Amino acid sequence: MKITVLGSGTSQGVPVIACDCHVCKSTDVKDARLRSSILISAEEENFVVDAGPDFRQQMLRANVKTLKGVLFTHEHKDHLGGLDDIRAFNYRENRKMEIFSTQRVYEAIQKEYHYIFSEVRYPGIPEISWNEIQLEPFKLPNGPMVVPIQVMHHKMPVLGFRIADFAYITDAKTISEKELEKVKGTKILIVNALHRSSHISHFNLEEALEFINKVKPQQAYLTHISHLFGLHEEIEHDLPEGVSLAYDGLTIEI
Repeated sequence: MKITVLGSGTSQGVPVIACDCHVCKSTDVKDARLRSSILISAEEENFVVDAGPDFRQQMLRANVKTLKGVLFTHEHKDHLGGLDDIRAFNYRENRKMEIFSTQRVYEAIQKEYHYIFSEVRYPGIPEISWNEIQLEPFKLPNGPMVVPIQVMHHKMPVLGFRIADFAYITDAKTISEKELEKVKGTKILIVNALHRSSHISHFNLEEALEFINKVKPQQAYLTHISHLFGLHEEIEHDLPEGVSLAYDGLTIEI
């Protein structure tokens, strides 16, 4: 199984529109971060976790030619704002896109993309097949087993996902002991760390490192990174052994 980080930035991405800070003006490609998403390549199929506003750009940049499904963590715009662009895969592969989400997220998709569900079928609209997920493990079609992990994004439930020895968690602020047990023992962990200061709905660096210490993976990567965190190269110097910053284009073999 191969994991590709398609985006490692926050809801605004990096650089941020109209910002002249040293991070947004950096020439280091690792400081340019699209909205958070990963590509899972397993058993000859590709799946993405979240399809935010940068989905089209991410698919082009990663040269993705086939896509079986999209797993959604939650309904915020930076995680589902690019769903319309699955149309290209509908056409190329002559099949519906498999969508995996909770009932709540599906209801948000129905509102955001109401034309997909209209009785009058306009030519060329996205074609989806919804699969409801809760907190029980499920199998991806022609793919691996997935264990959903519920975290809290302030007061909003968000799903992370574990596949074998890999776990991906974004937009987390708190997690119950029961859900934490699902993550323990994973070898590779990607988890959100917004910046150094405290935040109402995201782990900051200190909280992310505390979480990593509880999970004890062989390697952890930080994602959902704000321009307020600092330069990639500078942050790397402050991280403990076994913890690194994720960056767009990072690939991990599991």
